[in-house]
Amino acid sequence: MLQTYPRCLPLAAVALALAGCAKAPPPAPPPPSVGYIVATPSPVTLTTELPGKISALETSDVRPQVSGVIRSRLFQEGATVQAGQLLYVIEDAPYRAAVLNAQGTLANARATIQSTQAQSQRYHQLVAANAVSKQESDNADASAGQARASVISARGSLLSAQVNLNFTRIRAPISGRIGRSLVTPGALVQTGQADPLATIQKIATVYVDVTQSAAQLLDLKAAMTAGSVSKASPASARVQLILPNGQVYPVEGRLEFTDVTVDQNTGSVTLRATFANPDAVLLPGLFVRARIVEGVQAQALLVPQVGISRNERGQAVALVLGPDNVVQQRVVTTGQTVGNAWLVTSGLKQGDRVIIEGLVGVMPGVKVTSHPASQNAVTAPAPDAQPGGAQPAAGAHS
Repeated sequence: MLQTYPRCLPLAAVALALAGCAKAPPPAPPPPSVGYIVATPSPVTLTTELPGKISALETSDVRPQVSGVIRSRLFQEGATVQAGQLLYVIEDAPYRAAVLNAQGTLANARATIQSTQAQSQRYHQLVAANAVSKQESDNADASAGQARASVISARGSLLSAQVNLNFTRIRAPISGRIGRSLVTPGALVQTGQADPLATIQKIATVYVDVTQSAAQLLDLKAAMTAGSVSKASPASARVQLILPNGQVYPVEGRLEFTDVTVDQNTGSVTLRATFANPDAVLLPGLFVRARIVEGVQAQALLVPQVGISRNERGQAVALVLGPDNVVQQRVVTTGQTVGNAWLVTSGLKQGDRVIIEGLVGVMPGVKVTSHPASQNAVTAPAPDAQPGGAQPAAGAHS
């Protein structure tokens, strides 16, 4: 006889099997861990890097004073020459002849003055004896005066001819290094020609002319007036030079003056510094960058660059720890960079805990666990891009 089972038995077995496969829900993930630094005011020396151009302390173009053919060149290109040193010789035969002609004219004038002076004196005696008329005596006096004037004129002509003869010897007007010669022996040169024969530049000391935005200069002066930035002392008015290859020039310069006129085209002013150049490394026309000490800000807030990013509006922002370790976002204003840190001028206050470590996945409003950031995070350079597409803060102001 067949055994029968209740039809509900398979359903109960299925229910028991499903109950046995169910699991407990997973635990919530721990809050993110971030590292922070405490915003603490400290004195900071403000420096700025400005583009500049080197120019010689003195520059002189060697030009001919008289026309003629170059007979010889008496210097080596690129050498150091002294003021008064003979550089070129122009063919002087025409000028020696002019000197001789002037000497002859002067001798003739001197001979003429003797006869006219003697005649004038005799006519004075004859007038007293009524032997000649007063008119004839006056004419003799005029002739004597003309002869004396002719002597003066002849002396001037002789002096001019001698000066022109001396100009056939072209000498260095200043001491310095002379560049390449633009003429060779046999070339015809003329008075007032546009091209110089050569150029001499004094480069034992050079000028570095840099340009600074007039707006930046006004901001700096306003900060000094308000007392937040102290004026640079004479000892700190030094300038470092960064060469085009990135190396720092070993000799420091000094800031000499600030121009009193703003360039209408660029809105900038010119600053001039002087640098010793004993090895002639700094050549006129070289473009460099000058690092200038502007002053000292006594209460400056520095935040590592990794802690400053930009939001979708392009504003510089920082993430700080609020009450109960809840992340807050602050819009800040940044000034210049100091090493690997931004100088924050507004948006943060003393004691704020700024997150600089563990920023991945951290959003405003999230509760986190925190710890002081490691030294490596403090000194790390800014990354190329922040998480979530935010870019590192760049620019003088936000």
